[in-house]
Amino acid sequence: MWECVDFYPVSKTKANGLETSVNGADVKHIMKASIDDTRIDHYAIGTYYDSKGRWVPDDPCIDVGVNTGLRYDYGKFYASKTFYDQHKGRRILWSWIGESDSEAADVQKGWASVQGIPRTVVLDTKTGKNLLQWPIKEIESLRLRSKKFHMKVRPGTVVPVDVGPASQLDIEAEFTIKKDHFEVILGNDSMEADKEFSCKKSGGSTVRGVFGPFGFSVLADQSLSEQTPVYFYVTKGKDSKLKTFFCTDTSRSSKANDVVKPIYGNFVPVLKGEKLTMRIIVDHSIVEAFGQGGRTCITSRVYPTKAIGGATKLFLFNNATDATVTASFKVWQMNSAYIHPFSMDGLVGISSFN
Repeated sequence: MWECVDFYPVSKTKANGLETSVNGADVKHIMKASIDDTRIDHYAIGTYYDSKGRWVPDDPCIDVGVNTGLRYDYGKFYASKTFYDQHKGRRILWSWIGESDSEAADVQKGWASVQGIPRTVVLDTKTGKNLLQWPIKEIESLRLRSKKFHMKVRPGTVVPVDVGPASQLDIEAEFTIKKDHFEVILGNDSMEADKEFSCKKSGGSTVRGVFGPFGFSVLADQSLSEQTPVYFYVTKGKDSKLKTFFCTDTSRSSKANDVVKPIYGNFVPVLKGEKLTMRIIVDHSIVEAFGQGGRTCITSRVYPTKAIGGATKLFLFNNATDATVTASFKVWQMNSAYIHPFSMDGLVGISSFN
């Protein structure tokens, strides 16, 4: 069953949103549906022939369906819809994040589920094959003090990042691996290609490969007994080319026993000359991660029992077997989005952002 169906235009040439009725040679149309069977939001890119009232996917093998179609997000993300912001010329995507703990826990809390951070959504004009999603600019008004870091992380290393309490953070990072290291590994004919990698099925952030995993452990306690790693994993394919995956591992996110703790993620396109980049927004029990400018996105719902408030830490890790990774990143402490009532034509609403 399809829910929350959405249909809207995106520009092939510009990084701005389009009003719903726009069409033309420089326009593609997105067909999106939330699939009730799987609780996944799928989308496909295609062309809309308005004279015929017909939409045709660019690739018939990537249409909208239970087992096909691209995904807005590879984590806990559902029932999303877009709207056009005419004042700032952008299309905004807003989603629903369900719970991952038990119904009994929801009853005890007295509430369940939240809305995700609003995202701008545009066509990735560099690939032409996927959307880019990014937190709306207003999120930056919640940023407080920040710190910059530049670190070389050797294989098998975990490094604490001194940012103070780490339960509300905004992290922007880029990673590089020395080019000559890639060339040595890729040119080594005796090195077998990695088996078909899957974020979900290949064992998570503890499984070590030549080029990964590496990234951040967020919502972690001091001893790392609780942690949620967000990471890249670069593999050597059977064609001897590199393929990059962006993943979030919630399997060690909580000591609670009534919590579902999956490993999320998928392949992320990385074009020639690009560094590996990620942004992670952490908010107590929510982790929203954006790989390569939002080509692959992952929302996680986690429930730490020890990594709470001032006991929450941030770590940088490199679990690769051979590659030394250089990480340049900036971390902001984040303020709460104070919600207060306001009156508009006799109606009561809420305001979340400055």
